[in-house]
Amino acid sequence: MKIQEILNQIDIGSYALPEFQRGYVWNRDQVKKLIMSLYKGYPIGGLLIWVTKTDPSITRGDGQLTPGVVNLILDGQQRITSLYGIIRGHAPRFFDGNANSFTGLYFNIKEEVFEFYMATKMKDNPDWISVTELLQKGASNYIGEADAERKMYLFNYLDVLNRLNNIKDVDLHVSNVTGEDKTIDVVVEIFNNVNTGGTKLSKGDLALAKICSLWPDARNEMKDYLAQLQKAGYDFSIEWLLRCITVYMTGRPYFSELGKVSVDDFKCALIKTKQLIGLCLDHIASRLGLDHDRVLPSKFAIATMIGFLRLHPASELDNSQWNRLMYWYVHTFLWGRYAGSTESVMAQDLNVISEGEGVEGLLRLMLLQRGDLVLKADDFWGWSTGARFYPLLYLLTRVNHARDFSSGIELTHSLLGKNSTLEVHHIFPKDVLYKAGKSKAMVNSLANYAFLTKETNLEISNEKPENYMPVYSKKQPGALESHWIPMDPELWKVENYEVFLQKRREMLAVGANEFLQSLYEDDVEKVIIENFTDRLAPNVQDEEEENQIAEVAHWMEEQGLSSGQRNYMVNDNDTEVILDLAWPDGVQVGLSKPLALLLNESDEVCAAANRCGYTYLTDVQGFKDYVKANYLA
Repeated sequence: MKIQEILNQIDIGSYALPEFQRGYVWNRDQVKKLIMSLYKGYPIGGLLIWVTKTDPSITRGDGQLTPGVVNLILDGQQRITSLYGIIRGHAPRFFDGNANSFTGLYFNIKEEVFEFYMATKMKDNPDWISVTELLQKGASNYIGEADAERKMYLFNYLDVLNRLNNIKDVDLHVSNVTGEDKTIDVVVEIFNNVNTGGTKLSKGDLALAKICSLWPDARNEMKDYLAQLQKAGYDFSIEWLLRCITVYMTGRPYFSELGKVSVDDFKCALIKTKQLIGLCLDHIASRLGLDHDRVLPSKFAIATMIGFLRLHPASELDNSQWNRLMYWYVHTFLWGRYAGSTESVMAQDLNVISEGEGVEGLLRLMLLQRGDLVLKADDFWGWSTGARFYPLLYLLTRVNHARDFSSGIELTHSLLGKNSTLEVHHIFPKDVLYKAGKSKAMVNSLANYAFLTKETNLEISNEKPENYMPVYSKKQPGALESHWIPMDPELWKVENYEVFLQKRREMLAVGANEFLQSLYEDDVEKVIIENFTDRLAPNVQDEEEENQIAEVAHWMEEQGLSSGQRNYMVNDNDTEVILDLAWPDGVQVGLSKPLALLLNESDEVCAAANRCGYTYLTDVQGFKDYVKANYLA
């Protein structure tokens, strides 16, 4: 079937996507290679189509479908979506992805190359034409609408323009999957088998596909709730939400269990699960101060908490039981309880809950993993805002009612005044330490972090602690101490930085153990539960490097590529290493090597990234040049 005919079939609703298909993931480089292959007459592969009864519940999007029978694209979505977007000038109705990947494609009629629009390069340059405009009008009409001078120029390249226009008439081989025996389970298996070069459907994808085949609005209902959580400052995936629902419905973490449940039960479970997620987030925020995504670790522990609340209704829990549950939750992220094989570990935890052991059973399993749950000074040896103990530092700041050095106000999420946004403050400023020859790991040590208002952070700037600390100690007595800062003035000198860090680690360990013990023994100060999930997220920032990383992530999105994952943790020989910005599955998911941006990292971190299979770049411009050469060229 010719490409133009396939696009027509999409327009009338005869061709669509099955609900279980993932969204559009191609980048601009892949789009350019596709169109160049067609232009040169190279084969681009065929389509695999599932011919089935028309059923909106198993198709993506809300477009009108042909009655009776519909053709669902199993293999070829990325190619057909790209071609539709280029030729039609907009995405198809079933589209779910980044349209920047195929909009604004231009063609140089003299050099016969494709590039995405750049004003500095293409504006007023007669050699560049819009591919979409040419394909929509046809070569003859495109030339005919030009002014006399432009016509004369374009006629010189008529063969080139016709060759480009003729890609609409390229025939693609179409293979059909038909028959009453082709159920959604069978079709998904076929999809995974033929989609060897792309991304396989996960167990969660398959489970959701089955649910959506019976309840078409399931995916949208879940996405709407995740959008609400994101507005409140929490970023969760649809697979995480599905895991929580699975646990609530079955008491087990396995997605396969959803095959036994009815749609009505699933609908009810979604409502109850949303309520329990909100309840868990409220208690974590209120009792621990972990009130937004950047300091919310161990997200899968929330699913286990839902398993606990499933058998122990919140109305029956007293303050001490909630505090012990929080005690367990903190230790899950301190020791990486769910950092490895999530399903198997969660199954162990849910099993002790179902056997009636409750929180004590969860702690028993934790002790088997750890030996003891006492924090030591060396546990605070980590560095960067991606370290596992970073949320604990934020937690301690909140529950200890730490005060701002300059203003003396308590540091909470509700600071709304000008310049009062919370920021990560380096007690010993970065510039001071780098000039003293300290490594990035030493500069960004957790023990060198404190949380202050933006105004105070700007006020301190690059001032040495030995100069600014005496001033604030006098101005706001007790404010420095509320952050576990050693008060020996000798330790505020740069030459004694390592001693300062060690002393503060010791103080933080004591403070953390005291708070955790008070949780376990229900001796912590009572707090009022606030509805944290109805507010907007606070803005806790670590500027400079964070801004560079954010700029790169945004730049990647502008190129139609994934923005990557910030502060991504990898395990190198049982040692956890934080990568500033990472693409663990490659920029082209499943088709390229893992990629990372590492700014001011030590040789040890770079070596660890290399051992973990990452290609890494160590400066912003070098990173962009690499991406341009390998993914945008």
